[in-house]
Amino acid sequence: MDKNFNHIIEEYIESTIDFLQKNRLKFLLSMAYTDFVEKQNPYTIYLQQTKTIEQMIQCWIDTELSNNEETIFGDWLEGLAIFVNQKVWGGWKSGIKGVDLEFDKDNIRYIVNIKSSPNWGNSRQIPGMLSDFTAAKKTLRTSNSKLNIVAVNGCCYGKDSNPDKGEYYKYCGQIFWSFISGNENLYTDIIKPLGHKAKKRNDEFQKSYIQIINKFTKQFANDYCNDDGDIDWVKLVEFNSGVTRK
Repeated sequence: MDKNFNHIIEEYIESTIDFLQKNRLKFLLSMAYTDFVEKQNPYTIYLQQTKTIEQMIQCWIDTELSNNEETIFGDWLEGLAIFVNQKVWGGWKSGIKGVDLEFDKDNIRYIVNIKSSPNWGNSRQIPGMLSDFTAAKKTLRTSNSKLNIVAVNGCCYGKDSNPDKGEYYKYCGQIFWSFISGNENLYTDIIKPLGHKAKKRNDEFQKSYIQIINKFTKQFANDYCNDDGDIDWVKLVEFNSGVTRK
């Protein structure tokens, strides 16, 4: 990657990562103590009494954050991939259902479905993607019946030792980033600007993260612990699962 293009990538990352980090913080601050109490499986918690209240709350917060971050970071990576491809091959964000990116290269129209992880699909989602690819090809060939179209499932990280899936290709990690950019080192080149810009926001996030864990721990102890520090499991289960009485 030449220096000018590398600078363009860095500028894009620095201009968008702040929005991503703000969304992470916004989601963290939106977490409610009542959600923790109401949505947990109290029987599972009871079986895990080796954990302190703080550990239980931290585990719940971490799970919620992980699920949310997979979504928002996946969307950000998709945007980065489309931006890079647009600069290199003139690609564009597709308006066709199930297709995120389209671009032309060597007389081939590539239609790309972008995911974060190579392990994204279950037994019903993979056929759905294949159906979308079939419909996309049909749509594109209405204006050019001889158009050579190749479908690709691109995954932003991970590996797949068997990329040829017959009806489509699955490119993961380094292979995916090289495929959309022509540069085999792009997958590591994006790490430096990503980490540099994120540090300041991470410090702010960590402070709020600790505050929320402490706040929820205090509330839970006040609501469901006796003077000895033991959890009143009956009271907790009644609130979590009992019939609400007016």
